[in-house]
Amino acid sequence: MSVIALKIDVDTYRGTREGVPALARLLEKHDAPATFLFSLGPDHTGRALKRVFRPGFFGKVARTSVVEHYGIKTLMYGVMLPGPDIGRREAEGLRAIRRAGFETGVHTWDHVRWQDGVAQADEAWTRRELQLATERYAEVFGERPTVHGAAGWQMNEAAYRLQAELGYTVASDGRGEHPYWPCNAQGQVIGPVQLPSTLPTLDELIGLDGWTVDNVHEALLARTRTLTPLHVYTLHAELEGQKLAPVFERLLRGWREQGYRFATVGDCARQLDLSALPRCPVALGTIPGRSGTLVVQQPAFA
Repeated sequence: MSVIALKIDVDTYRGTREGVPALARLLEKHDAPATFLFSLGPDHTGRALKRVFRPGFFGKVARTSVVEHYGIKTLMYGVMLPGPDIGRREAEGLRAIRRAGFETGVHTWDHVRWQDGVAQADEAWTRRELQLATERYAEVFGERPTVHGAAGWQMNEAAYRLQAELGYTVASDGRGEHPYWPCNAQGQVIGPVQLPSTLPTLDELIGLDGWTVDNVHEALLARTRTLTPLHVYTLHAELEGQKLAPVFERLLRGWREQGYRFATVGDCARQLDLSALPRCPVALGTIPGRSGTLVVQQPAFA
């Protein structure tokens, strides 16, 4: 059986308020399970402007219409406007997603702070950020989270260890090809089982190689034409939940026609033979179409 796990990263206050319910309606229309991963603290999206110094940042902004997708107000949060506390202000909306039958988990506390800071952070900094998100999730849902997906696919070794300590049992924190146990350079398992994102995101494709909003679904469908047991596709409430919803609907139809069924990240993990999974180091690498570095699965230990 061929499965695509739909993993939804929710980065912003606007994405939570507008993109999440819109995606839920679209997924229900197509009877497609999915995992929603929430940012649970302040929306400080405006502070991401310091990324202008990263190689490739301007090109990505020009290709993907950041202002159009995120909105001027969102780009002012944390700079000229106070960042709204997403988990506190939108708690009922988050619970509504769980009541609708979708899987929920943790994306981050402060999306920009984690994405820009965790790779170089120490254990104390990492613990504070992950604990804040974990505790807020428990406050909102009345139970502790078990699923984690890192903001910006950014992690450090302490973060993996803390996931295990805090009770996470499955994570999708980086990019890769298949499920694995994350290891350090000595081959020691350091965190919960990883189901990495295996497919490119829309914002990594649009504007490159002739791909546009009108045809970018064809680029993804070409990559999944040969059926494989599992793909993990990461979408964003701010993109597929708003302006790019028609693209996502074309993907849902196309994947179903190819023979895939849809599932949550947690359901996919429960179907795995965990004892047979490879142990793979995790390291920073690059992905075409995305600026900066991010966690990339490395070849397995023998």
